[in-house]
Amino acid sequence: MEHLRLNGAYWGLTTLDVLGKLNAVDPDEVVSWVMECQHESGGFGGNVGHDPHMLYTLSAIQVLALFDKIDVLDVEKVANWKHNDEANYSFRFSYVAICSLALLHRLDKINVERAVKYIVSCKNLDGGFGCTPGAESHAGQIFCCVGALAITGSLHHVDKDLLGWWLCERQVKSGGLNGRPEKLPDVCYSWWVLSSLIMIDRVHWIDKKKLVNFILDCQDKENGGISDRPDDAVDVFHTYFGVAGLSLLEYPGLKAVDPAYALPVDVVNRIFLAK
Repeated sequence: MEHLRLNGAYWGLTTLDVLGKLNAVDPDEVVSWVMECQHESGGFGGNVGHDPHMLYTLSAIQVLALFDKIDVLDVEKVANWKHNDEANYSFRFSYVAICSLALLHRLDKINVERAVKYIVSCKNLDGGFGCTPGAESHAGQIFCCVGALAITGSLHHVDKDLLGWWLCERQVKSGGLNGRPEKLPDVCYSWWVLSSLIMIDRVHWIDKKKLVNFILDCQDKENGGISDRPDDAVDVFHTYFGVAGLSLLEYPGLKAVDPAYALPVDVVNRIFLAK
């Protein structure tokens, strides 16, 4: 999985921060490696020597934010690359661009009103959002749409009760959440669904205790880590979203996570309140 190592670094390091254990790694070593992943165009690849991509660029910004090191970036160069990267025209990449530019204080690089208009065009009759206009509602795409609308101050476009009903119906008998009707529960939706419910103030519509128990049942209690479902192999992706989900559920001993930026709240406050 060398091609998405930077994503893995974001998942693993953010998990450590939420657990209060970020001091387990050497910040200088991490920051140095992240910067080695930057392409001369300004964007970041998934690993050293790889082509730049918006997903990895967001992960790079998020990792640097964890260590309060965004100032090592040539912000204008990164922001301009994201603005000119037309090869990735898809809504989830619109969220990635909006989130990245917001963290860099450069949302003025895009036409926010036009972006919001496109997001709203992806809304379905069930209250959810698809990846393109008319596409099936999916919890992952809903997070991207709701997160982008939250960041741009445009949540008034969401039918909160209708969307909240669709999202709360994602909870199955085991307590876990799925991404769309008739699918198996998956720990990662503890993030995609929960964060959206929190942003629209409808998280009280699900059974939080059952969801906590489902996530905890997915732990490898001997070796650590969290899997997609109980008794499956653990991985860093599901470990992060499981821990982040527990944080959103206010599980004791975890730092609070911002539902729109997918970073610890104290990190987000440092970025926006320090300016």
